[in-house]
Formats: sequence, C-alpha cells, structure tokens
Amino acid sequence: MTTPGRGLHGHVLDTLGPAITAGEYPPGSVLRTDELAQQFDVSRSVMREAVRVLESMHLVESRRRVGVTVRPKSEWNVYDPQVIRWRLAGADRPHQLRSLTVLRSAVEPVAAGLAAKNATAQQCAELTECALGMVANSRGHRLEQYLFHDVAFHRVILNASGNEMFARLGDVVAEVLTGRTHHEVMFEDPDPAAVTLHVKLAEAVREGDAARAEELTREITVGALQELDILAP
Repeated sequence: MTTPGRGLHGHVLDTLGPAITAGEYPPGSVLRTDELAQQFDVSRSVMREAVRVLESMHLVESRRRVGVTVRPKSEWNVYDPQVIRWRLAGADRPHQLRSLTVLRSAVEPVAAGLAAKNATAQQCAELTECALGMVANSRGHRLEQYLFHDVAFHRVILNASGNEMFARLGDVVAEVLTGRTHHEVMFEDPDPAAVTLHVKLAEAVREGDAARAEELTREITVGALQELDILAP
C-alpha cells in the first residue's frame, strides 16, 4: 500500500525498495529507468524522483552511461527507518530484528542511566504516563494500543538522556518495536515481567537512580532477545 501523500513516486518506492532490500536486484544490478518507468506506468520524472530517494538511502547510485546500479548491502543506510521497514517485511526479518535488538541492548541501558541523571520533571511524568499506558493495554490482545505507549516510552528515554546521538535513534527503535508487532513476532499479550520492568524503570529515572535504570533496561533488552529466540529463531 502506498503511503498517503507520497504520490506516484511513493508507489514506485513501495515496490522497488522492498525488492532491492530483499535481494531481487542483487548488488551490481543495473536498473534502466526507462524500462522501470514503463513497468510502473509512470513518467520519467516520477521515476527519477524515486531514484533520488533510493540514492539518499544509499541503496543505488547513478552512473553516466551505465544507469542506476544497486549498491552493496554494506553501503546501505541501515539506520534509515524506511530501509528498516522494508527489510523487516522481507525474508531477512529474523536477522534484521536480532541485529537491531542487539543495537538496542548496547545503547538503551546507557541512555537510561543518563536519563536518570538528566530527565526533566516533565519527562519523568511522560515516562510514568507511558508506563501506565502499557500496563492498561497489556492484557486482552491490545497490541496496537500497547505499541503506541511502548514506542513513546522508549523515545522519552532516548530524548531524556540528553545525548543528541541517542535521541536520533528514536525512529530506529520505533521501527523495531512496530515491525515486531506488525509481523507478529510478539506473544498475544506482552510478557508481564517486561511490563513490570518498564514501570520500575520509570520509577528509577524519576528517583535519579542511574545504576538501577541501566540495570533494568538491560533486563528489558535481554528479554527482547530471548523472545526472538522463541519467535524468530
């Protein structure tokens, strides 16, 4: 489905992007824009716009007298939320989920420790509100509602760390949590122990206990990896 407001080039991207990240066009493949424009029944200008977006993600590069060439996976912008979304929709999902969850386990505990030192009163209140929202939606197969509060919770942690690099990972973490839910790499209801850990983490941040906040976050990410062992081996 094309994202509303993205127009014809969005339709092209929603087909071509996942095809590239799924390996249907291996690295080194040359994409002929004229042929693709005909295939997607769009103008050359629309096709060029789609290619520009793919270039910005480092999925392809344009070469004079050659065409549009698919770049090696090692050169892709793997932090781009759209690239993450496409990869999670393909056969590479288990590896991608594990890779991103390992990233979370390296970053989020440190961010939580910093949040305990730097969070404002407003951020502490937001964190508590998010945790309570997770509790309220943790039973009864309300995964979409739970996801909303879960994403917001982790964004607050990253922002409250006071580190702009960590804060920029908010979209990455959001894509991981969203992909895990939408591709059913979740139990029917969230793990009660994980929900409780989020509540305790909100309390640790509010109390300024950096060591406790870091420890609790590490438990959350370890639990997420253990879930992947069961649901996406």
